[in-house]
Amino acid sequence: MTLQSRVFDLRSRLARRLVLVSAVGLALVTMVMVGMGGVVIVAMGHSWEGVVQGDPLRAGAWSLAAVTCALCAVRLVGVVCHTSPQPDGIRLPRQAAEEFHALLDDIAARFGVAPVTTVWISRDMNAMVLQRPAWGWIGPIRTHLLIGLPLAHSVSAGQMAAVLAHEFAHLARQRSGLGAQGAHLRAWWARALDEAFENFPWATDWLERRAHRFYRDMLRLARLEEFEADTCAARLVGPGLMGETLVEIGLKARFLEQDYWPKVMAQSAQFPSPSIRPYREMGLGVAAGFLRRESVAEDLSHYEAGGGSLPLHPTLHERLRALGAPLRAAADDQPSAAGRYFGPLLPTLAWAFDRAWWEDAREGWQRRYQDTARRY
Repeated sequence: MTLQSRVFDLRSRLARRLVLVSAVGLALVTMVMVGMGGVVIVAMGHSWEGVVQGDPLRAGAWSLAAVTCALCAVRLVGVVCHTSPQPDGIRLPRQAAEEFHALLDDIAARFGVAPVTTVWISRDMNAMVLQRPAWGWIGPIRTHLLIGLPLAHSVSAGQMAAVLAHEFAHLARQRSGLGAQGAHLRAWWARALDEAFENFPWATDWLERRAHRFYRDMLRLARLEEFEADTCAARLVGPGLMGETLVEIGLKARFLEQDYWPKVMAQSAQFPSPSIRPYREMGLGVAAGFLRRESVAEDLSHYEAGGGSLPLHPTLHERLRALGAPLRAAADDQPSAAGRYFGPLLPTLAWAFDRAWWEDAREGWQRRYQDTARRY
């Protein structure tokens, strides 16, 4: 058995075990809620008997027990019934970007999976597949593809195909059929645990001891899934293009994080409102401001995509080693995927994202401007 086969097998076994843990956890919490509901009914019955018999002490004690159990049950309902997040972005209808949807259909057909239900354009520097049941907690799984506008400005059309191949590899290998339901159960239990920490702070230590292994294994699973998706995508687009795309995204993410956005926010000390519209100017900013250096290793020496204190993704170097691809960027700049696929839509998308960005940044922006004005 090859190393890749062992990794894929480990991922499958780990995923199945975490699905079992999640199903058992949700079932136990549901049983506790039902049990509490039964206790409330019994306690209310005893309380009523105390009222009928003229025993206020007994009636009050059972009423207090009923109310306490009811409040705990309501808290548990809130923990379990926390639905998966809705897609965040602007819906991209097929008729608005037919060439892009045709690319999605072609890649889906090559992987043998159904096309995604809906495509969304987000304002993040990433791409992801989001799956959620049609009715919140249960029902047919609906698949949504989120493509970040900054990402589309950062990669070429060919590199965008590699990004999409990676996302469809997740669907083909890990999120199809029962795999999709399993991923939903794991995410549901993870959300329930997060809500439990919020709703029962007095039980934090006990919850941490019980949930530590689950969280650790979920992180391991996320990393294994990335390696598997990279490998499967490389079979479609080639390891060279896949590696080049990972490097390009790392370089452009570093540029946006350490150069572009700091310059945008630097205006907050000089103007009461921004004179730049960052999403409107982003395409030109990436094309004109990004400098392609000869030494990619030096350019990325202080920036690692992935890793960190919660390494949901492997680092860039780990992913390249697994692919057997060199640390090499594209030889020259190419037209962006945003211009190729979303050209006529870019002004509308930028306007919507700039407006949302300003609403989010308004308070901090004005505070920095006022602080600077007071000093001078």
